Amino acid sequence: MSPLSHDLMLAAPELILAGSAMLLLVWGAFARKTGPVFVLAAVVALAAAAFAAATGEAGRAFNGALIADNWAGFSKVAIFAASAVSVVLCDRWFTQRGANRFELTVLILLAALGMGIMVSAGDLISLYVGIELQSLALYVLAAFQRDDAKSSEAGLKYFVLGALSSGLLLYGASLVYGFAGSTRFVDIAVATHGGAGTGVIFGLVFLICGIGFKVSAAPFHMWTPDVYEGAPTPIVGFFAGAPKLAAMALFARLLTEAFGGALEQWRQVVLIIALLSVFVGAFAGLAQSNLKRLWAYSSIANIGYALIGLAAGGTAGVQSMLIFMALYTIDVTGFFACLAALQRGGKAMERFDDFAGLMRERPGLCLAMTAFSLSALGLPPFSGFWAKFYVFKAALAAGPLATWAAVLGLVGSVVAAFYYLRLIKVMWLDPAPSATDAPAGGAVAIAYATALFAFPVVMAALILIDPLSLHAAAAFAP
Repeated sequence: MSPLSHDLMLAAPELILAGSAMLLLVWGAFARKTGPVFVLAAVVALAAAAFAAATGEAGRAFNGALIADNWAGFSKVAIFAASAVSVVLCDRWFTQRGANRFELTVLILLAALGMGIMVSAGDLISLYVGIELQSLALYVLAAFQRDDAKSSEAGLKYFVLGALSSGLLLYGASLVYGFAGSTRFVDIAVATHGGAGTGVIFGLVFLICGIGFKVSAAPFHMWTPDVYEGAPTPIVGFFAGAPKLAAMALFARLLTEAFGGALEQWRQVVLIIALLSVFVGAFAGLAQSNLKRLWAYSSIANIGYALIGLAAGGTAGVQSMLIFMALYTIDVTGFFACLAALQRGGKAMERFDDFAGLMRERPGLCLAMTAFSLSALGLPPFSGFWAKFYVFKAALAAGPLATWAAVLGLVGSVVAAFYYLRLIKVMWLDPAPSATDAPAGGAVAIAYATALFAFPVVMAALILIDPLSLHAAAAFAP
């Protein structure tokens, strides 16, 4: 097999998505209208890409710029599965409102393509290409409802602040290249073996800041509440799940593979960002009355927990972060599916008061939202508990600094419990002002399925997820 053929084989998931996106773009442009077959084609493309990622060979393509290994395979399967669910959810939601356009599905495929490149990046250039491909698609998705002022504002804010983060990322990459002499992760690892120099550390800090924006970690979270509130509900469900999983998977590869020799130097920075995220998310969430803004702060706090796992270092730390993000992605997708399914008086239900008496009107969706709230709180035996269990277990074994971060993380989790319990109290105990409208069928099915995963399916799923994630994390073992 020629080197180019081998490289193309390793890049099969990305090639499937790129080809499918182009074909669907041409199909949508020439067809007068698209229907369920169009959406089915996108889902099949994502499933084929996930299959290729799970069963493909391991190796490095394009001179090390693209890496196919167990880490990339696990991450891509989770990302493409979440993207497929979002395609269905978004299509149903926009169709119900008479605002569906074929570009929506194509943009989600392109975002998934960017995420696939991110988790396989083995070079600072491919890292940047993947991030920007994903980000540009997300900017457009945030402003997809062009006639809605909040949606347009969300897209503009996301774009402007995203450009700032891209600048930080590029500046950091240029510093690392200047002092390490290469953009490839393996060469950077050689240059930083035994500790990184001052110039490389400065570059790494800028890289961490740029990626911190993508995962909405504090203090780079300023875009998150406004974008979550303004963007269409099912698109927010997509934002909150797969892209953050991809960015965290990239973060882990960058820090562990390229800067593994400087662990003690970057661990402190990551732990500071992690604790800031936990406490900003916990305390700022207390003041929110809009559930989309509330879940924005919840996502900031949850990224903090994932970063604690990453900062723990080693195979156990990286594995804990991967499990946390995979379980979180399922939970947050389900929560926003619930929001997408519920209306009252023809208007979206987004504020706490809107959910008063939901148990008496929509007991199934109320139980699903209760499950997601208890999972986000970290109550056993829901999936959120197991996600935090892995993170705190890894942190406790990583030394005193990470141990103290785990203790403070638990304190933040107790503070955040107030707003999750407040939502449950409103749904179960407060009187309902009026009946809700009929929910959208597709969103309800997704909400129920993900709620069942949160408990009890997660108990059985962990039997499979635990060894697979450990096998994936072993890709970074020295």
